[in-house]
Amino acid sequence: MEVINFADTPSLVSQYMAELRDVAVQNDMLRFRRNLERIGEIMAYEMSKRMRYRTEDVRTPLATAQCQVLDEEVVLATIFRAGIPFHKGFLDYFDHAQNAFVSAYRKYREKENFDVFIEYIASPKITGKTLVIADPMLATGSSMELSYRALLTKGEPAHIHVASIIASQAAIDYIKSTFPEDKTTIWVGAVDAEINSHSYIVPGLGDAGDLAYGIKE
Repeated sequence: MEVINFADTPSLVSQYMAELRDVAVQNDMLRFRRNLERIGEIMAYEMSKRMRYRTEDVRTPLATAQCQVLDEEVVLATIFRAGIPFHKGFLDYFDHAQNAFVSAYRKYREKENFDVFIEYIASPKITGKTLVIADPMLATGSSMELSYRALLTKGEPAHIHVASIIASQAAIDYIKSTFPEDKTTIWVGAVDAEINSHSYIVPGLGDAGDLAYGIKE
């Protein structure tokens, strides 16, 4: 299973990541959401280089040109609510893609122990298609796995791209152990070594949903 870590090759993703992490910038929710979108756009572009294309004849006003067009059906899936702006970045580039949405949340049993619940799913059929699951924070990997299992009720994808802004090393290892090795690619803006007792990534950036949309009650 391949892991593409954008931190390995500094680019504008590094600049956007610095702003996402910076408490002095995080109070600007509009900029926070836009930076999530920007990283999604860059990941989508890089992801597109790994996909299959076919040649089509396109009629111009003057003649016919041979053009390369995407030859994969893409389904973009995201996990509410922090995933929405990240998802939009992918949709800006894969503008013909179908879309799927999953509501997954933590329910704490004790101060530091929780279960993950899937409350809602809306998805097209995904059999034989390229599935991109985007979630900004990959802390333990359990929400990502349960969302993927829920999406499998809609069919079996040809390939899965797991996309995240920041992941813990533990989550990367978990995805490697639970997703099909031969058809999964992990894309991440950065990998942080630690998760704390509340299963938040350290240093991470905090609660991406709250920073994007305001503190929830």
